Amino acid sequence: MHRPRTPLPRPRLPRTRAGRRRAVQAVMLGCVLALLPATWMFTAADGRLRTAADVPRADVAVVFGAGLRDGGPSPYLAHRLDTAVRLYEAGRVEVVLVTGDNSREDYDEPDAMRAYLTRRGVPDRRIVSDYAGFDTWDSCVRAREVFGVDRAVLISQGFHVRRAVALCREAGIDGYGVAASADRHDVTWYYGATRELFAAGKAALDALVEPDPHFLGPKEPGVSRALASAR
Repeated sequence: MHRPRTPLPRPRLPRTRAGRRRAVQAVMLGCVLALLPATWMFTAADGRLRTAADVPRADVAVVFGAGLRDGGPSPYLAHRLDTAVRLYEAGRVEVVLVTGDNSREDYDEPDAMRAYLTRRGVPDRRIVSDYAGFDTWDSCVRAREVFGVDRAVLISQGFHVRRAVALCREAGIDGYGVAASADRHDVTWYYGATRELFAAGKAALDALVEPDPHFLGPKEPGVSRALASAR
């Protein structure tokens, strides 16, 4: 014989007006707390987003990794790199720091980014690779602490560039963001934009706690040498 299933108890809703009011207040408080990180991010990046045509000149452009496809830059990463090429050709930047993931032997964002830039006319000696840019905070901290960057143009997609500016400013970089344009807003773009709502929480926590990057390592002279070759 099968035993009859005991029905699960239904969640009880507040019966009194005061109880319902407290429940509504709790929900509203939760919504406010959830929005605080995004509010901080937008405030920190306020006035710091420019176009490739009017961004203040800086010695260094930082291009954040955005994945590979068949060993080369993904379409979104290619847009970021194309923006760096335009800034270099316009004389807005002298050196391009490419920062991305090389945690596996078969996955190398920085070298793929370097190859893409050189094919489009950026001299190899003007490109510096950061192989431990595992996330945005790591890239910002390493740009400042390892490569000595204190002012930069930060290049990413529009859905990510505010977070990049906010975190790099927190890491000590006087940064202006330039959003790389896309031909169209596809599923990947909307996924990235939605993901930013959740990534803002981690970004705010990184800014508050200021954790060490996954790998800091010793200081590297790549940027200073690249700048010396430009002068």
